Amino acid sequence: MKAARFYEKHKLIIDEVPCKEPNDNEVLIRVHYCGICGTDVHIYEGEKGSAEVTPPSILGHELSGQVVNVGKNVKKVKAGDRVSVDPNDYCGKCYHCTNGRKHLCRSMVGIGTVADGGFAEYITAPEHLVYKFPDTISYEAAAMIEPISCCLHGINMTDIHLGDTVMIVGTGNIGLIMTQMVKYMGAAEIIAVEPSEVRRKRAIALGATIAIDPMNDDTDKILSDNHIDNIDAVIDCAGRISTAEYSVKYAGKGATVMLFGLTGPDDEIRVKPFDLFKKELIIKASFVNPDSFDKSIRLLSSGIVKVDSIITDIVDMKDIQSVFENKTYAKDGKVLIKCIAD
Repeated sequence: MKAARFYEKHKLIIDEVPCKEPNDNEVLIRVHYCGICGTDVHIYEGEKGSAEVTPPSILGHELSGQVVNVGKNVKKVKAGDRVSVDPNDYCGKCYHCTNGRKHLCRSMVGIGTVADGGFAEYITAPEHLVYKFPDTISYEAAAMIEPISCCLHGINMTDIHLGDTVMIVGTGNIGLIMTQMVKYMGAAEIIAVEPSEVRRKRAIALGATIAIDPMNDDTDKILSDNHIDNIDAVIDCAGRISTAEYSVKYAGKGATVMLFGLTGPDDEIRVKPFDLFKKELIIKASFVNPDSFDKSIRLLSSGIVKVDSIITDIVDMKDIQSVFENKTYAKDGKVLIKCIAD
């Protein structure tokens, strides 16, 4: 089979690699689409992603496909089923796994990081990580199940209530998913902070009530003009030093600041502890997607979260290097790699 393998910083090569037949508890999947995530970008740039990578390795963990074959002990899926894969496999034995925080597992195996991932024509995955999705969800949309599941975990940690005012900093694909979730959770005001006009308009279309260009607008004036008395939660989806600092600055008294976006591993932000004290801020981060994959399929199937306008580019796997070289992933929306041949 063909696969895009990461060898070193700025080097992805399309290789012919063996297709692993499933063992008794595994599922062989023909990959249709796999999304490019910030973790993939960090690894491509020679930085740490969410886990250590040992090249050559196949990246990609936001995937959809169709079951081709199953091991003899597999019960919940069969050949022909439309599926996505939760990329995080936990040991079940360490301190964190046995104390209700399995996603912090000390021996977690991540598909697309520790194990070969979805930038390939086929992938073999353990049955317990494979989830069926209905015919009403397209293969393209199903490649968004994993990022939706990560957003769901982050939203749940942010503790949003009916009537809250919520600021979302960065409305790329993650910010737009968050916007829809925050709207459904009953936020009265949703403030989208985004320098791109295209993304700001998209955020308004998906539920934001106020849009701010942080590069050119006077944030304080816009908040005052819109009678925003207190921002109850801020979700930083951009993952930059500047956006993290902006999020802390504009969080209101008693607010939760969710630093969701993935920064560089050596990035540091400037925070005045006195400001945290006088506003009694809660600062949180969110790691992967525990117990949220099935719910994310339901959110997508029900239409609560829509992704058609978020997916803006579909690129054949043979051209994957150019996506990273040209930073297509950083433009207007989500880029999917098409892994299935026509």
